[in-house]
Amino acid sequence: MTISDTETSGPIGPASLFAPPFAVDEPERHSIPFVFNTGHSGAVYPPSFLAASRLDGLSLRRSEDAHVDRLFEPVVRLGAPLLRANFPRAYLDVNREPFELDPRMFEGRLPPYANTRSMRVAGGLGTVPRVVADGQEIYAGRITAQEAVARIETLYKPYHRMLRGLIQRTAKAHGTCILIDCHSMPSSSLGREEAKADVVLGDRYGTACSPALIDAFEAQFQAHGFRVVRNKPYAGGFITEHYGEPNLGRHALQIEMNRALYMNESSLALTRDFPALVTALESIVAAVAKGAGNVSLPRMAAE
Repeated sequence: MTISDTETSGPIGPASLFAPPFAVDEPERHSIPFVFNTGHSGAVYPPSFLAASRLDGLSLRRSEDAHVDRLFEPVVRLGAPLLRANFPRAYLDVNREPFELDPRMFEGRLPPYANTRSMRVAGGLGTVPRVVADGQEIYAGRITAQEAVARIETLYKPYHRMLRGLIQRTAKAHGTCILIDCHSMPSSSLGREEAKADVVLGDRYGTACSPALIDAFEAQFQAHGFRVVRNKPYAGGFITEHYGEPNLGRHALQIEMNRALYMNESSLALTRDFPALVTALESIVAAVAKGAGNVSLPRMAAE
């Protein structure tokens, strides 16, 4: 079963450009204490956004975690919900603070509480990004501050309300919640030390989840022949940091898959290796979920 945002609140403003802006693929029975999120896999590019951009469609997709929602789709039949965005990361990035905004991008005044000085804003990758992942400027000119706020109010905030609700529901039903934030990484983004990594696991350097959880995923990935690195160069973004509260029984782990494992990084076309990777990921998640009750995961205190 799939639940869309338009089923709970009608499309308003920028949300009306997407049908729907995001959706939750629900299992028949939520049988494992996991929630999966693919906030960068959205691939719906509205004509108005394309018209405002100086880039073609393929260039805009450089920021997209293409096909990651399909990579992790089998988790639904394993018993976990999968939240996936339809709006693209180049349009709005839900893995940022709500108002990380670059004032150079906008006509008009930003809200006084906007964070205009973060490292991510300086790099052009704020909540409303200025550049795509390879550093190319997205827009031909400035957009209005009102437009940025509208995207945040009608897309970002409802998305996080949905994610927060899934986490709360899971924790209430299972006594704990394990959020897996699913991403992909360009092979060219890896430094010399991590150059051969197939997978980067990010737990914000041990602060976002139980050590037992990241240990379990690392062991399973390695058992399937994958080369694993922790926290370099991706330790986890806003979602991992914000929702990871292991002392409260809420664990968050970011998984970055090397795009060269399953697609042509220039054309974004899937390769023949994609089905085998999907099967391997399903097996890895199933094994970790089976052992989740046997590892030391802090749980919520009884209310």
